[in-house]
Amino acid sequence: MFSGLIREIAKVESFNNSILTLKAKYTPKIGDSISINGACLTVVSISKNSFSVELSPESAKILAIENYKDEVHIEPAMQMGDRFEGHVVQGHIDIIGVIEKIEKFGNSYNLFIKIDKKFLHLIVPKGSITIDGVSLTINEVVDEVMRLTIIPHTMENSIFKSYKIGTKVNIESDMFVRYIENILKHKSDSVSWNDIDSIMAKY
Repeated sequence: MFSGLIREIAKVESFNNSILTLKAKYTPKIGDSISINGACLTVVSISKNSFSVELSPESAKILAIENYKDEVHIEPAMQMGDRFEGHVVQGHIDIIGVIEKIEKFGNSYNLFIKIDKKFLHLIVPKGSITIDGVSLTINEVVDEVMRLTIIPHTMENSIFKSYKIGTKVNIESDMFVRYIENILKHKSDSVSWNDIDSIMAKY
């Protein structure tokens, strides 16, 4: 589990076949889970100032692989007792979005991301979303485009500053929205909001 607050920007040393090797200040242990641009991956080897993770065919199929170059966001999995400041993030990417527009907005930036309309039910205005591993709030959704506002600190200290129109991004929708969707899909005739409240109370 992650919080959506990146630990650092790591440098990509190589990406050959299914092995992605990163140079970073952070030193994980073999077997650790680590979020790379929002995707939970497992550390399979460690060397001086670098570590490697392995991508399965399933991961390669659902991720914006073309962004696993130059620089990437990394966040180690949370430990018991860690301070929780973002939102509950699993590292399970379910949507690939495309940057449609970036515009200055006061001292910040508006980021417009287009998504496939079949995922629109997972995008909730004023709800949480994870973009390439960063926890953000959805400002609004118009047609198939969601608008997010990025403050200067986040823009300057993330790979967001390299985004251009057409850049693809890994998106993880809010975990609780997915749970509710699954409940409604399988119990649409009998589910009540009391049922949902009871289930959500467990989390």
